[in-house]
Amino acid sequence: MESANGSTAVEKDRIYRVWADDPASFSPHRITALHHNFHEHPLFQVAELAQLAKELVPFNQCRFTRPGITQASAFSHDSRHPDGRSIDEVFERIEESGSWVALYNIEVIPRYAQLLASIVDTMRPYVEREQPGIFNINGFAFLSAPPSVTPFHIDRENNFWLQLHGRKTMNVWDHRDRTVVQADAVEDFIVGHSLRKVRFKEEYRARSHQFETQAGDAIYFPSTSPHMTSSDTGWVKPGDGVSISIGVTFYTSVTRRMARVHQFNRLLRRAGMSPAFPGESPAADWLKAPVGGAVGMARASISRTIAPFRRFKQAKAPPGSF
Repeated sequence: MESANGSTAVEKDRIYRVWADDPASFSPHRITALHHNFHEHPLFQVAELAQLAKELVPFNQCRFTRPGITQASAFSHDSRHPDGRSIDEVFERIEESGSWVALYNIEVIPRYAQLLASIVDTMRPYVEREQPGIFNINGFAFLSAPPSVTPFHIDRENNFWLQLHGRKTMNVWDHRDRTVVQADAVEDFIVGHSLRKVRFKEEYRARSHQFETQAGDAIYFPSTSPHMTSSDTGWVKPGDGVSISIGVTFYTSVTRRMARVHQFNRLLRRAGMSPAFPGESPAADWLKAPVGGAVGMARASISRTIAPFRRFKQAKAPPGSF
């Protein structure tokens, strides 16, 4: 039996989830391989994602990469396709080699906001054992026809990364590895929104966790874990040539505190000091966080007041810090 919107009763009763092989050992502070069955969800099929992309166009949230990028390239996405294609043309040609589109902040569409929340909810009890207070759940979908890459970068949020269709290689580094991304580079990103110092070097690859993923595979990684992806043409066949993944990101009370400590550390660094990285000294973090939170709120207030003046854009506070 079909409902008015075309879904069957079986589909409505189906349970979609993300799970760990050993839930008792899952920690939101560690990179972990997971499994899921959301690749079978109707809203994650190509036709539905094409419709989603059309709905995101007015929000300027369909993003594209320039030709020739590598994993060592700067992490930047453009709001216009390099060839000037419309979003309809992009999806009509999505299986052409090198096609690439990212759908940013899909939670602005209510049905996808609900879907993203349901993804996080399946793992919420295990996250909140150590990091209570999940908030600001966002979603970023990536569709590409190999060969394709996503450059090396870090995110502010914790991340449930799900492979939905096709295959992709994901490399993730420990968020505490200061050889790969130094302390001041993390701070620049959290406080100043800059990835200028976050750059991939080939010698870093051996330090990563490398995952060869297909539909049904997922990876959890903590806030500021460096990561990058690639997809080659070895698995491609007619009618099956699109790799689709989604990052479901979220903040917690812990990521908020770390952002506040980074904010305070920036003040100390500008005073010529070398402060301890967040997490290295819990006692110091306890003292720094309230001040950093106050500074963040002040920056947010200033940002709202002077928003019309673009040259003051840097006053914006670290997202998720207040």
